Amino acid sequence: MSNGPSPTARALRALEILQARPGTTADQLASSLGVTGRAARRYVGILREAGIPVESIRGPYGGYRLGRGIRLPPVVFTEEQALGLVMAVLDGQPAAIDADDLVGSALSKVIRALPESIGRQAAALRAYASAAPDRQSARPDPTITSALVTAVADRRRVLLTYRSESGEEWDAEVDPWAVVVRYGRWYLLCHSHRAKAVRTYRVDRIRAARHTRYGFSPPSDLDPVVALEEHLGAGWKYPTRVVFDAPRDKVAPWIRPAMGHLEPAGDRCVLVGSTRNPAMYAQEWLATVPFDFIVEEGTELRAAVATVAARFAAALPPSSATQSRGGC
Repeated sequence: MSNGPSPTARALRALEILQARPGTTADQLASSLGVTGRAARRYVGILREAGIPVESIRGPYGGYRLGRGIRLPPVVFTEEQALGLVMAVLDGQPAAIDADDLVGSALSKVIRALPESIGRQAAALRAYASAAPDRQSARPDPTITSALVTAVADRRRVLLTYRSESGEEWDAEVDPWAVVVRYGRWYLLCHSHRAKAVRTYRVDRIRAARHTRYGFSPPSDLDPVVALEEHLGAGWKYPTRVVFDAPRDKVAPWIRPAMGHLEPAGDRCVLVGSTRNPAMYAQEWLATVPFDFIVEEGTELRAAVATVAARFAAALPPSSATQSRGGC
């Protein structure tokens, strides 16, 4: 029975990590490989014995780096892998159909590097496919995203400049735990030192991300996707509590995680959450749920719902009884 990847496989994985992140320390390499620091150094030794120049740089900005002149084997795709890659790119970023797009130009390079027979299939798929953009998706800045991912990998605290949907802008010092992609949107899951709580930030609304000299340790049992779902609707300025006159299983498909946590209550259910923008919560989220509800808590949300209700009521034409009395 196998006890896990072989030393050679781990050494090759170490090579990939050092190629992608020059300056990786022994501890970081060990963490990425899921082994001890001693084992990580042993895999580096295997690479050196194989003739791969791995340099060890000392100092605060040191770590392992691949020496100059190293030639790595080319990446080889099967036809299924190549087509799957093109499909995934177009599904996630429809604009990549255009070769002038940032991701599109990168995709062009990948297609050109493929063997002729496979590249021809990938190019045809790209040329004849049509992709409609997801109106709910949002594309973050690649430079800022890269800075956040690096901070996550290096466990380095960052200073963020964030702009809300309403245009309000503020700075936050956070420990970046993970970058999570959910339904076409990119989120930063982090611990905010100002709020002293877990926060989720839309990456496309982060205007700047600056690394600091402070490190951090994320929770040992962290599941980024689960944690993101739990915190999308928590910790905002205005609390909300909405009771729906329908069971949880019927209401749940209409509730976004950012709206809060849906709890069963007999033949009804209760939505408990919070929001920074009561108007959006009322007119864009609650208004689409096809079940009767009552806003039990949240003065601001009640006012926003009343505004929406008044606007819809004003849109109704006068009744026929008031238009003409006693006749057709």
